[in-house]
Amino acid sequence: MRRTKFLMLGAAAIALPRAARAQNDADPSRNSPRQALRVLLGRGAATPAPAGTFDFEGRLYRGTFEQTEDGQIVNVVDLEQYLYSVVPREMPPSWPLAALQAQAICARTYVLQRSDPRRSYDLVPSEIDQRYDGIAAEAPSGVAAVDASAGAVLGFGGGYAQIAYSSCCGGHTESSAEAWGNVPISYLGGVVCTSCADSPNFRWERTLGFDVIAQRFSAASPGPLRVDDLKITARDASGRARAFEVATDLGSTTVGGSAFRRGVGTRVLPSLLLNDLRRTPDGGGVAIAGGGLGHGVGLCQWGARGLAAGGADAAAILALYFPGTVLQHLG
Repeated sequence: MRRTKFLMLGAAAIALPRAARAQNDADPSRNSPRQALRVLLGRGAATPAPAGTFDFEGRLYRGTFEQTEDGQIVNVVDLEQYLYSVVPREMPPSWPLAALQAQAICARTYVLQRSDPRRSYDLVPSEIDQRYDGIAAEAPSGVAAVDASAGAVLGFGGGYAQIAYSSCCGGHTESSAEAWGNVPISYLGGVVCTSCADSPNFRWERTLGFDVIAQRFSAASPGPLRVDDLKITARDASGRARAFEVATDLGSTTVGGSAFRRGVGTRVLPSLLLNDLRRTPDGGGVAIAGGGLGHGVGLCQWGARGLAAGGADAAAILALYFPGTVLQHLG
């Protein structure tokens, strides 16, 4: 999500020079006037199926497949048909159409920004890139959102905008520079969001035991570790914790916010937007009150839902979360 390239995929660009192509007249890389992309499905058995589809490990996919030299299966699929599966996986298909359209535009832009013909595949079908489960994941509302927004992307400075999204920002989206330590991006600097309060993760409480923290971070210790206290020592403009002080029997150490969250588990600590952190009455850990789910950068999906329910269209939703970008259509 951090690279910007203006690349158009096509038949010449997507060919896998080291792969054996499955023979199929519906190959989108050869016969589709639109962009096609390559999704690395992994190892397993793939066989052609009727109507321009194929079966991979009991699941149907649109398009065709390549088999790489090391035996992995790569799905070659029309970009819009790929989005049919992605949108309902990344956002509940029961949500308002405008929110689904905003998700489709984000997902499409992410693909085009991420794709690189110099690599043997463009994306993986998981949260590392975007969730993609083939035809079984499709829903009529997702298809309608993709079709209604066909070819629409977010642009910036003559290229594609860098896209990020997460479930719920908790009231303020995060700066990409703060979240990932990269160069500041003007349209990913963080904005106030007043529309995600319906999320079940808008506000939450957790208890985190010192023994759990010690267990998760013991690998970096020269010996057995006992954690005695935890404090937030730095916050960024959004209010998220950017550094923690972990007091142990071996001394105190500072741990970056993102590293701490990964260490204890992203479900244990849903986000770094921590409103309160205090020692539990028994002294064995900390009680945490926080808000949001995910890194918080870019589109707040629950915020998009709230805005759409209030009458905002996809363009207005994207203008809030990516200020300064331009909604444009592929030629």
